[in-house]
Order: sequence, then C-alpha cells, then structure tokens
Amino acid sequence: MKEYKFYGWRQADVSVVFDEYKVIKDPKHLYDLLSEIWCADTCAPRMRDNWTKENMTLGQCSITAFLAQDIFGGDVYGILRPGGNYHCYNVIGDCVFDLTSEQFGEEVLSYEGNPMQSREVHFSKKEKRLRYEYLKEKLRKKLGGNMKEEP
Repeated sequence: MKEYKFYGWRQADVSVVFDEYKVIKDPKHLYDLLSEIWCADTCAPRMRDNWTKENMTLGQCSITAFLAQDIFGGDVYGILRPGGNYHCYNVIGDCVFDLTSEQFGEEVLSYEGNPMQSREVHFSKKEKRLRYEYLKEKLRKKLGGNMKEEP
C-alpha cells in the first residue's frame, strides 16, 4: 500500500457521493490527481512566493477542502491559525482528512472542536473563488473533460 503524508490518509476511504465525479475512487486518489495540478496559481496569493513543488500543498487548503466536499460530501472545518486565518479540512461522518496538512511539516494540528467553515464566506473573496474554479477546471481537464465513469 502506498503511504501518504496527509492527515487521516489511512481512514480516508470514503466514496464519491456525486455521480459527476465517479471516476475518483477516494480521497487518496484525489490527492494523487491534485498532486499533478496544484501550482503557484492555485496557491493563496499571500503565500505564493513560498510555494514550491516540494511544498505543493502550501496555500491550497480552502479551495482543496471545498473541492473535496463537492466530490465526497461532508463538511469543511477550520483550524484557527496565527493571524486569524483558518486552515480547512474535511469531515465526512467519522472520517477526518486534511489533503493539505503536509504544508505544516512536523507541526501537529488539532482536528477537534473546530468551527465549520462556510463556502459562502470563503468564496466571498473573489480571488479565492477564482482559484477554486481554476482548480476544479484543471481537475476536469486532467480527467479528460468528463468526470463521469464510462458505462
């Protein structure tokens, strides 16, 4: 079995809940796909100068968590960070996973007792909504433009 570095990867075995994304097997598969898509253009502007392929999850949390929610359902929660921003991750039933946790290196984050995050609040920032739409479109193109499984 391939080892991943993101938080919750061992339990990240939830299934796609929206037919549009049936070709994506689970969050680990989504992570593999996004690993080829995340880039400086999808990184939060305030962090963009520090983005590298080696730290590809830097600045990708909210757009990635909301995209994962589009695919697997569930809720997006946020860990309050110094400076007042929230680091977003996914919760689906008892499954908690954070596809972008690698950006924190050895820092241990607390995934308990955090507030739910609102897509409307996050995407009220135009640049964030545009990055999310760009990431989603790049995923669509990666999957050949058709995210539905062929019969």
